[in-house]
Amino acid sequence: MLVDLVISIAILVFLLSFGTPLPFCFGGALMYMTLCTDIGSMSGMFLWGFEQLINPVLLCIPLFVFAGNLMSESGIADALLRLCNLLLGRFKGALGTVAVAACAIIGAISGSGLTGVAATGPLLIPRMEAQGYDRAYATALIANASVLGLLIPPSINMVVYGWVTETSILACFLSTLLPGLLLMLIFCLVNACYVRRRPIRVSGESFGQALKKLPQTGLAALPALMMPVIILGGIYGGIMTPTESAAVACAYAIPVGLFIYRGLRPKSISMAAKESATAVGSIMVMVLFGLMLSQQFVFGGLPQELADFLLGVTRNKVVLLLLINAVLIFVGMILNDVTGILLMSPLLLPLVKAMGIHPVHFAAIIGVNLSMGTLTPPFAGILYFSMRIGKVEFADIVGPVTLLLCLGYIPMCFLVTFWEPLAMWLPRFFGLV
Repeated sequence: MLVDLVISIAILVFLLSFGTPLPFCFGGALMYMTLCTDIGSMSGMFLWGFEQLINPVLLCIPLFVFAGNLMSESGIADALLRLCNLLLGRFKGALGTVAVAACAIIGAISGSGLTGVAATGPLLIPRMEAQGYDRAYATALIANASVLGLLIPPSINMVVYGWVTETSILACFLSTLLPGLLLMLIFCLVNACYVRRRPIRVSGESFGQALKKLPQTGLAALPALMMPVIILGGIYGGIMTPTESAAVACAYAIPVGLFIYRGLRPKSISMAAKESATAVGSIMVMVLFGLMLSQQFVFGGLPQELADFLLGVTRNKVVLLLLINAVLIFVGMILNDVTGILLMSPLLLPLVKAMGIHPVHFAAIIGVNLSMGTLTPPFAGILYFSMRIGKVEFADIVGPVTLLLCLGYIPMCFLVTFWEPLAMWLPRFFGLV
């Protein structure tokens, strides 16, 4: 049986290495497991997978994607950027800080890192370059900051993890909140050090001018600011579930975009719905095959085999955690974040439970590691998308991206792994664990 499991994984890696679409990679490995082993029938797996796929919890994924697309088109993101620039624009390097904060907020509202890049990149990258920022650095900063949308709740990754592992989604949301906020602070500090060595121009208002414009700009940004308040307040106030909050976000974004910011048009709403449906359709097919393959691995005993193997290598908890981080970093390099969670959560959870690690703590570990994978080739979905938005070459952006990874995400992987309160303090404070 172990040989069959290894062959299945080899087929998966082989197909991935040739750039095969992810659903077909999982489908190929799943086909081998079905045809060449007696673990389970394909029809039974499809029925089980479909039952899992129609879970109401997953409904928040298309709704958050739709809300993010609406926000990009509606003018909500522009209103938030104008307010941030008014408050901070008079300080040297403030535009970089505004970019980090805006990407984190916008990405968090939509639950996706790509939305942060799409909403802020076309507007901020040219403005940062005009102020004296290197274009590749500006693009790298926005790319790294947009990944914060995968950590600061509500996060699609944590929805998937909580669903797969049957862990409280609210607790998973809170487990990555402090790491996400700490990373946002680190990127702001890195940017502050960067601008000290460059002739960055200041284009913001003086303090007096900003004070005069603050009521008008703040009032204009108030509907945009209410969006995260409604979403997060509804979830943590116990008023709405994550799925309900995603639906409310969509319902709120449409009238605000149509009648207040007037960036939306009926045609743009239909286009946003079409783009969301296309994106979610591909995600759900991938989720179905990934979930079925993970279940085959579980039935075949791969999690226990993996746990026995690692425990046979060493029983030192620190070494085991380092090995788990190395595995997750590698998986993040070859799979996207949602797929990595679908595949690795069922495999590694028995091991981390045996080590005495709480599933909510592991949510933060896997969340930070696989979020970083969106910036590390060969997969690096957010990195490649940012390169297209910023119109920069890989050779130019790899340096600043590597710097931000080394100063931000890699230390955070170790910090969240070995300092448990960083992930567990908020869930315990709210009585979720």
